[in-house]
Amino acid sequence: MSSGTTRPPTFQDKRSRPDQVSFSQSHSQHPHSNAESRKRSASINPRSTSRHVEERRTEKVQVTTRETLMTRTRSPDRREGAKQRAAEPRSRDMRQDAPPQEKKKNPPPPTWEPEATLLPHTTAPLASRISIPPLASTAPQTLQPKPFHDLSLEAQEAVIIEDLLFVFMGYEGQYIRFGKGYNPNEERDRLSGPTWRILPGLDPSLQDLTQSMLRMAAHYTALETFVDVQSREEFGSVNHALCASIRKLLQEYLVMVAQLETQFLTDDSFTLHVLNIHVLPTSHMMHQVYGLAHELLKRNALLDDESDESSDGGDDYDHILEQLREGGELVPGNMTGKKITKGGVVLGLITKRLESMSGDPAARALLTTLLRDASKPYMAMLNEWLHHGGINDPHSEFLIKEQRSIRRERLEQDYTDEYWERRYTIRDHDVPPQLEGVKDKVLLAGKYLNVVRECGGVDVSLQVKHVPTSFDDNRFLDNVNNAYAHANESLMQLLLTTHQLPARLRSLKHYFFLDPSDYFSYFLELGASELRKPVKSVNTGKLQSLLDLVLRQPGSIVALDPFKEDVKVEMNEINLTKSLHRVVNITGIEQGEALQPLTSNQPVESDKAANGFTSLQIDYSVPFPVSLVVSRKTVWRYQALFRYLLSLRYLESQLSTTWQTHTSGFVWCHRSSSRVLEIWKRRVWTLRARMLVFVQQLLYFCTAEVIEPNWQALMARVREREKPPQQEQQQQAGAGEQNGTTLPTPTTSPNLHHYPLKSTHIRPGLTRTVDELMQDHVDFLDTCLKECMLTNSKLLRIHSKLTQTCTIFATYTNWLSRELEKTDPDLSGHHRPPNMSEEQWRVFQSVRSQKPTDASFMEGQQQQQQGEDKMASLFDLIRKWEDNFSKHLQILLDALNHYAATETVVLLSLCARLSTANAGSGYTGRGEYGQGQVDGVGVQNGGGGMEGGDVRMGGV
Repeated sequence: MSSGTTRPPTFQDKRSRPDQVSFSQSHSQHPHSNAESRKRSASINPRSTSRHVEERRTEKVQVTTRETLMTRTRSPDRREGAKQRAAEPRSRDMRQDAPPQEKKKNPPPPTWEPEATLLPHTTAPLASRISIPPLASTAPQTLQPKPFHDLSLEAQEAVIIEDLLFVFMGYEGQYIRFGKGYNPNEERDRLSGPTWRILPGLDPSLQDLTQSMLRMAAHYTALETFVDVQSREEFGSVNHALCASIRKLLQEYLVMVAQLETQFLTDDSFTLHVLNIHVLPTSHMMHQVYGLAHELLKRNALLDDESDESSDGGDDYDHILEQLREGGELVPGNMTGKKITKGGVVLGLITKRLESMSGDPAARALLTTLLRDASKPYMAMLNEWLHHGGINDPHSEFLIKEQRSIRRERLEQDYTDEYWERRYTIRDHDVPPQLEGVKDKVLLAGKYLNVVRECGGVDVSLQVKHVPTSFDDNRFLDNVNNAYAHANESLMQLLLTTHQLPARLRSLKHYFFLDPSDYFSYFLELGASELRKPVKSVNTGKLQSLLDLVLRQPGSIVALDPFKEDVKVEMNEINLTKSLHRVVNITGIEQGEALQPLTSNQPVESDKAANGFTSLQIDYSVPFPVSLVVSRKTVWRYQALFRYLLSLRYLESQLSTTWQTHTSGFVWCHRSSSRVLEIWKRRVWTLRARMLVFVQQLLYFCTAEVIEPNWQALMARVREREKPPQQEQQQQAGAGEQNGTTLPTPTTSPNLHHYPLKSTHIRPGLTRTVDELMQDHVDFLDTCLKECMLTNSKLLRIHSKLTQTCTIFATYTNWLSRELEKTDPDLSGHHRPPNMSEEQWRVFQSVRSQKPTDASFMEGQQQQQQGEDKMASLFDLIRKWEDNFSKHLQILLDALNHYAATETVVLLSLCARLSTANAGSGYTGRGEYGQGQVDGVGVQNGGGGMEGGDVRMGGV
C-alpha cells in the first residue's frame, strides 16, 4: 500500500471533537485492520517533498431512530373477550409451528451501553459533575482489542499514540489502562494520580518512550482532581485563586493535546519520538505544579501521608470559641479535626518552592505566575486592612485575627487592656514570608486606622488606587510603610489635637498626684466627719457632692479644668498594702515582669478596721479613644499611687495634730517639778519629731524626686510628637547657643535615671508611634510605683510596720495626755504647785472639772507609790515605741542601700533623707539589721514580738 493510503475513519471520528467522546465509542470502534494497514513515511519510507499526496477521508453517519409505543385502554368486558379470542389461535399456532430442539439459535450477545450521569453539586462551583467512566477491563470480550503480537511495528506505534492522546486527558485507552491498585471512584487515589499499565507484547523501544510520557498523564489527573477539591469553600480565597491559575494551565494543556492530535491525523511523519519531544516542556511544567499540589494535600491530610502532628491546631479552637461567643452552635461543620492549610501558609509554600527552584528558569517563571495569581485576594485583604482598617476575611486566612466578641463597650471594665491587646492579634503561624519582617507594622497600621474609623475619621467608601495587587510588585514594602506612617499620624493627631491627650494627662496629675493639694485639703476638712466612719457606713454620695462643691470653688486651679466632671469618689474596702502584696505575689513584679492590677473578681479579705480615710479613692472616666492610652489598667496604677500619697498625707496630718497637742496642751506645756517626768516628755517629743520627719521626707521624695521628674520626662516625650523634627532641633540648638552651654544628651541627662523607659532608644525628632506613647505612659506609672517602693514585697512589709507604729503613736496621744496628768505630781493634787501661777491653776481646774474624776483621791504613801509605778510604765512604753520605730527604720535604710545598689539608684536619695530621722538612735549603723533582716526575720519578729498590739498594751 502506498503512503497515500486512506487513513482509518475511526481516528477522525473519535478525535475530531475531543471534548465530546462517548464511552461506547471509545471502546467499541477500533478496527485494527485499518490501523495495521497504515504506514508511517517518517519511520519506513521517507517521502519526497515534491511528491503530491492525495488523501481521501470517509465519513460515517449514524442515524438514530426513535420508536414511540402507544397503548389504548379498553373496557373490562372487551379486554376479557379479546384475551379469550387471542388465546385460542396463539395456542394453536404454537402447537403447529413448534420447531425441533436441534433448530434453536443462540441468543445475541448483550449490548454494552455505559452511560454518563451528573454528580451532585459541591461548594466548588466549577468542579466537574460528570461521572467516572467505567473501566476498560469491564468491557465485553468482543470489544477487547487485538493483542500486540498480531500487529506490526507501525500498527503498534499508531495505536499506542492514539491511546496516549486518550491517556493524556485522563481516560483509559485500549492498550494503556489503569493499574490494578487504582480506583478512580476514590478521591484519594485520584489526588495521588493513577498508575498506568500497558498490555503485554508492545515493542520494547516503544514501551520505554510510552512509560516516560505516562507520568505526565498521571499528573494531569491528579491536578484536575486537586483543582476540584481545593476550590471548595472551606479552603479559602487564596486556594481558590491558586486553583484558578492552575485551571488556566490545564486549559493550555488540553489545547496542546488537541494540537498533537491534529498533527497525528495530518502528518505521516508524526512518530512516538516526535510526540515525546513535544510533551517534554509540558511534562516538566506539570511535574512542578504536581509537586506543589502534593505538598498542599499532605498538609491538609488529604493523602495517605498523615500531616505533621506538631502542627498547631489552636487557631481552630479559637475559631470554635469565637463562633460560640457570637451565638453559633457546635455542629459537625464547625468542629474541624484538622487545621486546613490556607492563606499565608499556601503563599509561604509557593515562596519556599520558588526559592528552591530559582536555578530553573522555566520553574521559576511558572511558580512566579502561580504566586502572583494566588496572592491577589490576599493583597486585597491586606490593602483593605492597611488603608481602611477593616478585615474582610470570611475564611480566617489573613495574618490578622479579629476577636469580634471583644467590643469597645467593655473598656470601662477592662483591667487588662484586652480591647487593645487581644481585639486584633497576629496569626504567627500563618504569616507569609513576604510580611514576616513588617508584620508588626501591618498590625499597628490597621489597629490605628480602626480606631480612627470608629471615631469617624476614615472614609471607607473611597477606593484605594495605585496600590500593589500582588507580592511581586516592587511597591509592596513601600505600600506597607506608607500606610503605617499615615495611620500613625492620623491617630496621633486625633489623640493629641481632637481629644486633647496632654490636657487629659495634666488633669490626671491634678487629681491623683494631688499636684495642687489645696482643693483636696479643703475636701478632707469638709468630709472629715464622714471619713472617720467605718468604710461600710460612709455615705459616698455625700462625699461626691462635697468633692463637686470643692472642684467648683473659685480661685482653685482645678476649677478651670474642663474634665472635672469625670472625677468620681469611691470606697475600696481592701487595704492598700494587702492589695499591693496580692498583686506583687501574683505577677512577680520583683523579677521584672509586668505589673497587672488586681481585678474585682479576685477575692481579697477586706480590712475590718478600715475607715473612710484609709479606703478613699477616686475614679476617672475617659472617653474613647483616649481610653486606649488612659485605660483601666493605667487608672489602677494612678489609684494605687493616689492611695499611697493620701495615706502619707493623712498620717502627716495626724502627727501634725499630735504636735499641736504637745505644743498647746496645758499638760504638756507645764514644766513639772519632777525631773524624770520632764525627761519622759522630751523623749515623746523627740519620737514625734522623728516620725514627722520620716513621713514628710518620704512624702517629699515621692512627689518631688519621683513623680515630678518622671512626669516632666513623659510630657517632654508627648511634646516631641507635637513639634516638627526640624523645628525642635533648631529650638534646642538656639537655646544651647544662647546659654553658652551644651545641652545634655539623653544618655547624660541627670534625670534620666528617674525614667527608665523601654523606648529610650528613640531620639528626639524621630517619628513616634501611638504604641510607643502608650508604652511610655505605662512605663511612667510603673517607674513611679517602683521608686515609691510599692512593687517590692519586702519594702512594703517594712514600710507597713513603720506607718503602723506612727499611726498608733498619733492615735494614743490623748491617752498619753490623760496618763501624764495622772502621773504628774503637780497636777494630780488639790493644791496649787509653787511653779504655777494662780491664773494657770484656775484654767487647769476648769479643764479638769469637765473631765470625769475618781470619787476619792489617794493620799500619802499610796498615791506616791502608784505615781512611781505609772512613771515606770510610761518609760517602758516610750522605750518600746522608740525601739520599734528605730529598728524598722534602720532595716528600711539597709534595704534601701541594698536595692539602690542592685535595682534603683534613686533610692540613695531617700536613704540619705531618712537617715536624719534615725540619727542618734541606738540602731544607727548596726550591721545585724542588714539584708538578713530585710528578708523577713526582723520584720516578722519586730525585736521580741513588738507588734502593734504589744504597743497598745504596753502602758496599760
